[in-house]
Amino acid sequence: MSVSPAALREDAARVLREWAAPDAAQEALRRAYAGHLAARPDGMWRSCAEGHVTASALVVDPAGGRVLLTLHRKIGLWLQTGGHCEREDATLAAAALREAREESGVVGLALLPGPVALDRHVTPCAVHMDVQYAAVAPPDAVEVRSEESLDLRWFGWDALPEDTDGSVRALVGRVRRLVTADAPAGGR
Repeated sequence: MSVSPAALREDAARVLREWAAPDAAQEALRRAYAGHLAARPDGMWRSCAEGHVTASALVVDPAGGRVLLTLHRKIGLWLQTGGHCEREDATLAAAALREAREESGVVGLALLPGPVALDRHVTPCAVHMDVQYAAVAPPDAVEVRSEESLDLRWFGWDALPEDTDGSVRALVGRVRRLVTADAPAGGR
């Protein structure tokens, strides 16, 4: 199913408008992303050479106290799953969930509502204005490495590999606080 490019852009603009940034730096990114989308009808697509909005999801297993990271083939760092929006993505959240499923192979992922964070970074193709979500895996989740990855592995909250980007470390911390905040006191 192909979705109207304008509909996905409108969804992304709505998500950014409604998202309550947790701090001043995230608020500055939120405003920059919104400005980009307002100025660029093609701002969601990889064809926008000056940069484009992307969607990612950190796959987590709260019960196991772990996160699933992919050793990105092109970038050579351990990252969360994610990437470009596609014509079949009805929403930004759907793009994040599709990317998580494709890159992790995990069946039964459930996306937490709303973005967790924003991260702007330069990649080999362009500037990515990444909207980061969290996807909760079932306790018995089995991962399957995709062609985009050199490796795919679970890591404990406090045992991330050395070659993990600082933005990913920050995302892991934010998601950990979200998914463990409601855990019973004895379950942490």
